[in-house]
Amino acid sequence: MAVTDEAIEKIKDMILSGALRPGDRLPKESELAAGLGLSRNSLREAVRALSLVRVLDVRQGDGTYVTSLDPPLLLQMLGFVADFHRDDAVHEFLAVRRILEPAATALAATRITEAELDALGARLDALGAAPSTAELVACDLEFHHGIGRASGNSVLCSLLDGLSGPATRAPVRRGAARGDAAGRTLHEHREILAALRLRDAEAARSWATAHVAGVEQRFRSTSCVMRDR
Repeated sequence: MAVTDEAIEKIKDMILSGALRPGDRLPKESELAAGLGLSRNSLREAVRALSLVRVLDVRQGDGTYVTSLDPPLLLQMLGFVADFHRDDAVHEFLAVRRILEPAATALAATRITEAELDALGARLDALGAAPSTAELVACDLEFHHGIGRASGNSVLCSLLDGLSGPATRAPVRRGAARGDAAGRTLHEHREILAALRLRDAEAARSWATAHVAGVEQRFRSTSCVMRDR
């Protein structure tokens, strides 16, 4: 593994130094291995590892290329890793959301377009008064993704998307099954949207903070009930 790590570092150094740029095709395997002082086996393992994290793109029959290295692409793996979290780590994920989502929502208040606002409103209207849990979770994902995208910060949006996979949305799914939780969630979404329409960044931030805190509280209450059974 140490040899493979060395191979990964050498390819990384080529990219960071500019010897390989986004979109560049890597030299032939034999040439690259010789140039880096590596065995072809260790080079293959390094290429495989870097392709898994979206740094390299292996195209069958065409060669291996450096990807665009855009943040949304590189941060895709965050969601994959986040889905393996343990139940006792959910509160930590929610704590991160409580930091990032209000910031993204405040940014979006100054940058979101009328078309994006209308799309968010239409998505909430399409839910109706009594959505199912699955419908509510799907809407929650789309609603917050739309806000993250409207923030204009691709790194922030990608981080939020990575923290919004099926597993990390468990608090919404569990909380929605209790009482009027669905109604409260929709109310919070509409208040966030209203603040965005007013271009009121601080109100948008406050409602986003309250929303994530509410999700956390509903999840904590549900967890306590499940433990008591």
